[in-house]
Amino acid sequence: MTLRSAIKSFVISALFALAAEPVLGQDLLARQAPIDRRAKKLDSIEVSHFAEKENLQSPAAKLYGDEWDNRYAHRSTALPDSFVINLRHFCMPTPSRVVTSNFGSRWGRMHKGLDIKVYIGDTIRAAFSGKVRIVRYEANGYGNYVVIRHPNGLETIYGHLSKQLVSENEQVRAGEPIGLGGNTGRSTGSHLHFETRLCGVALNPALMFDFRNQDVTGDYYVFNRRRYDSESDLATRARGKVGNGGYSSEQVRGGYAGSDSGERIYYKVVKGDSLESIAEKNNISVDQLCRLNGFRKTQRVRPGMIVRCA
Repeated sequence: MTLRSAIKSFVISALFALAAEPVLGQDLLARQAPIDRRAKKLDSIEVSHFAEKENLQSPAAKLYGDEWDNRYAHRSTALPDSFVINLRHFCMPTPSRVVTSNFGSRWGRMHKGLDIKVYIGDTIRAAFSGKVRIVRYEANGYGNYVVIRHPNGLETIYGHLSKQLVSENEQVRAGEPIGLGGNTGRSTGSHLHFETRLCGVALNPALMFDFRNQDVTGDYYVFNRRRYDSESDLATRARGKVGNGGYSSEQVRGGYAGSDSGERIYYKVVKGDSLESIAEKNNISVDQLCRLNGFRKTQRVRPGMIVRCA
């Protein structure tokens, strides 16, 4: 190699080294720079918002996959052995605190939800954010009803509505009005029939919702197949219908809990009562009695029923 060639090689190597030095220096500075934890937190928030948006567009995808069928109110599939249900960011479907019928066996049939005392026209709200799967009428069952699928895995059903305020495939937020209380379908007196289902299987709403205290039972409910039956029984005893048709004596005298006026008057039906006799005892007309309770004039009353008389 000539002297000229050696000098040329040296100059080229030096140029490459000088060009690489800033890059190496930048890498070194990058490794030594402190982590911007605030920016990292903001990134995490942005990612969680994106995930929430995706979840709303495809609710409970892990449990239901791509299945989205508007034909059936519920179709049972295999339940997981355990599943964590997020109960945060909820809204009570109604401010009424009165449970008139429990989850479980009733009159020889399985009653798969809770009945909550509401009146025709009372606002019914979505319990969680989600997507409306069904808005339909069923004459021999739910009457006017709404089914909503939620990102936490639950589906909630709201039955016997006088009117539905949402449409199928509509996205709703927790607390948005989705219907008005009523007495449609297979119903004796105006009330809300409220169901909570996981994979189409009815779970006792009292495990998650405490209507008397207008709250959920915790931030999460952990469903476990082995413990479910015993937990459901305990939940009914703690938060279900209690005595006097589900009404306390104070509620019968002064209005159902949650009433702002305190002027509502109720009557407990005794053996031999009819709409006519109840109306006469309370100095109102049969038409008024029917209007207050959402009854038809052919309504039969049973001992123990509570009817509103003012």
